[in-house]
Amino acid sequence: MQGQKPAPEGQVADAVTGNWVDTYAPEWTRPYLRLSRADRPIGTWLLLIPCWWGLALAILSDQSPRWQDLWIAIGCAAGAWLMRGAGCTWNDITDRNIDGQVERTRSRPIPAGQVTVKGALAWMGLQCLAGLMILLTFNQAAIAMGILSLLPVAVYPFAKRFTWWPQIFLGLAFNWGAMLAWVAHTGSLGWPPVLLYLAGIAWTLFYDTIYAHQDTEDDALIGVKSTARLFGSDTPMWLRRFIVAFVSLMALAVILAVQDSASVLALVLALAAPWAMGWHLTWQLRAFDAEHTQRLLQLFRLNRDTGLIPLIFFVLAMFV
Repeated sequence: MQGQKPAPEGQVADAVTGNWVDTYAPEWTRPYLRLSRADRPIGTWLLLIPCWWGLALAILSDQSPRWQDLWIAIGCAAGAWLMRGAGCTWNDITDRNIDGQVERTRSRPIPAGQVTVKGALAWMGLQCLAGLMILLTFNQAAIAMGILSLLPVAVYPFAKRFTWWPQIFLGLAFNWGAMLAWVAHTGSLGWPPVLLYLAGIAWTLFYDTIYAHQDTEDDALIGVKSTARLFGSDTPMWLRRFIVAFVSLMALAVILAVQDSASVLALVLALAAPWAMGWHLTWQLRAFDAEHTQRLLQLFRLNRDTGLIPLIFFVLAMFV
C-alpha cells in the first residue's frame, strides 16, 4: 500500500506493529528479544495477571498488607517477563522444525536463521538465571513453588504432539503464579489459591483455543493437535463451558479466602470480580469468528484487559 512503511528486517509475522524491539532496540539484540516475545507483550501479561490475582486475594484473606507485598508485585512482574521469555525460547527450540512449516511462525528467529540453537540455549539460560535471582528474594515456600513451576513449562511444548488438549498444559504453566504469589505473601498453600489456579486454567483454555484457531489448517497438515482442531464447529459451546468454569472456580476461591476475614461489603466487591470478568469473556464469545484470523488475534490480545478486571474489584475490596 502506498505510503505504508515496510516492516523492519526480521520482524516476526504476528508482532505488534511499531513495537519497541523492532523500532528502538539495538539491532544485534533484536533476534534474542524476538525469541523472548518482547515484541509481543500479551504473553507476559497473561503470565503476570494470575500472580497479581493470587497476591491480592492473599491480602484480602488475612487483611495484612505490608511493604513486602509491593516487592512481590514488582518481582512477579520482572519474573513474568524473564520466565515468559525463557519459556518461549524453550518453545521455539523444541518447535524449530514445526515452526518452519506454519505460515504464522516461520518468521520466528530460529527457523528464519536469525539465531542458532546454541545461541538460543545460552539466552534461555541467562533468562532463567536472572529469574532465579528474583525468586530467591521470596520466602522458602515460594522458592520451592517457583522451582516446581519449571515442570509444566518444560512439558508444554511437547503436549501438542501427544494430546488434543495442549492448552491445559499451557494453563498449568501460565497460572502457577496464582499459587506462588499467595505463598509468597502467606508462607503456605491453601484451597483458595488452588481454586484460583484452576480458574486461571479455565481462562487459558478460553483464550488459547481462540488463538489456536489461527493455525488449524497448518496444524492439520503437519499433525499438530489443539483444542481448536478438536472442537471445530463446537468451539462456541466449549468456550461457554470454560466461562462457566472460570466464574464458578474464582467465585469459590473468593468465598473461601474472604468470608471469615473481611466485611460483607468487601466480600460482595470481591465476588463482583469473577462476575464482571465473566461478562467480558461472554462479550468475546459473541465476537468470536473462527474464519476471521485478524479478529482471533485481536480477541486473544484483549485478554490482558479482561484479566485486569478482577484486580479492580479486589483492590476496592481492600479499602472497605
